[in-house]
Amino acid sequence: MISSLHNEKVKALMALMNKPRERKERGLFICEGPKVYLEAVKAGLVDSVYVSDSFRGRNDDIAPEAEIMSDDVFEKVSGTVTPQGVLTVTKMPEYTLEGLLSGKYKGDRPKDTLNLIILEDVRDPGNIGTIIRTAEGAGMDAVIMSQGCVDVFNPKVVRSTMGTIFRMPFIYVKDFQGTLDELQKAGTRLYAAYLPGSEDYRAVSNEDYAGKGVIIGNEANGLTRETAEKADVRVRIPMDGKVESLNAAVAASLLMYEIRRSRA
Repeated sequence: MISSLHNEKVKALMALMNKPRERKERGLFICEGPKVYLEAVKAGLVDSVYVSDSFRGRNDDIAPEAEIMSDDVFEKVSGTVTPQGVLTVTKMPEYTLEGLLSGKYKGDRPKDTLNLIILEDVRDPGNIGTIIRTAEGAGMDAVIMSQGCVDVFNPKVVRSTMGTIFRMPFIYVKDFQGTLDELQKAGTRLYAAYLPGSEDYRAVSNEDYAGKGVIIGNEANGLTRETAEKADVRVRIPMDGKVESLNAAVAASLLMYEIRRSRA
């Protein structure tokens, strides 16, 4: 049983939890909980597993290969108030824009029929995780992110995806503007969520295009003008009272479900 914070494996786990550079260099990240462990197993991405002593005492059949860790050490590594008892060191899923457009991830779907959520510099881990989770529920084909978005392998992001991180393709792109051009050339109609937008957000479902992409901007500053002007349509979500804008994840959810409604 691992019972010391000075154990080399514990130090390695803490580095993966807290250091994005460590995750990137090793190609590994950590997810928590028995359900997410099972998702990682299905995806074939498990590197190693650790369980708390109390969890093993209650669950003999989950992650039998796991190393056991004392409860106090496990709690320190987990960093959560109520640890779920399982930490899975997981290999990073790998997706590319080329793979997406070639139909690699969605059963050879034509590239002009893809439905996408596109994020520019979204920084809040909870927002990114919620958007990835909602994207699966709304039937999106992928999440595309600028380099300015938060690290999707941040433990807070992983936690809020509730396992969706193993099922929903997500792609970071270096050339965000060039990617928008490429998507438009592939036949994707782009809708920018933009406060000065002239079209009601329901235009997303009203227009008859097979491939649609919704672009959501930074929580504080919204979309850059360059991105907004590149979109085919700039849409706004009506607001009552003194509210100026919606949370990024809420706005993204509304617009993704408008895409879903257009397919119904």
